[in-house]
Amino acid sequence: MQLQQAVNTIFVQLSDSLSQLSQEQYSQSCKTLFNNTIGQHVRHIIELFQCLENGYDTGIVNYERRKRDTMIETDKELAGRLLLEVHRGLGKPNKTLTLEACYDEHVTDSIAIETNYFREVAYNLEHTIHHMALIRVGITEISNIQLPDDFGVASSTVKYRKQCAQ
Repeated sequence: MQLQQAVNTIFVQLSDSLSQLSQEQYSQSCKTLFNNTIGQHVRHIIELFQCLENGYDTGIVNYERRKRDTMIETDKELAGRLLLEVHRGLGKPNKTLTLEACYDEHVTDSIAIETNYFREVAYNLEHTIHHMALIRVGITEISNIQLPDDFGVASSTVKYRKQCAQ
């Protein structure tokens, strides 16, 4: 599946970058991230994929009910293992799903939106790239790690930049 390969590409980038950080850097507050940590962004990425995987069998995905496991944001080795586990689970066939969400903090009733597995993998892929852009800002603040030029950049932007360079 093309989506699975795209997720693999960004997970490899993310894992390679995390492996260069110390445990302290992974869980260090970053001023440029409003005192959030790189680990918090990684946890968020992982947990959205976990919500999708957990909702596959029931047919109902609700990203708002994610676990928010602080161990993921403080243990980079655990995060690395979970990224690998998420990637291994992505080979499922497409099927119709229901996305449950409540987009207003003043309303308690969720709405149900018809979607499908591939669409949600694509959403999570784009969501991951967005958070990797933020992670890039944090890594730049706390370390001298050299990140790939396309770390945290959407594939459409990478393609556009290549066209412009020709």
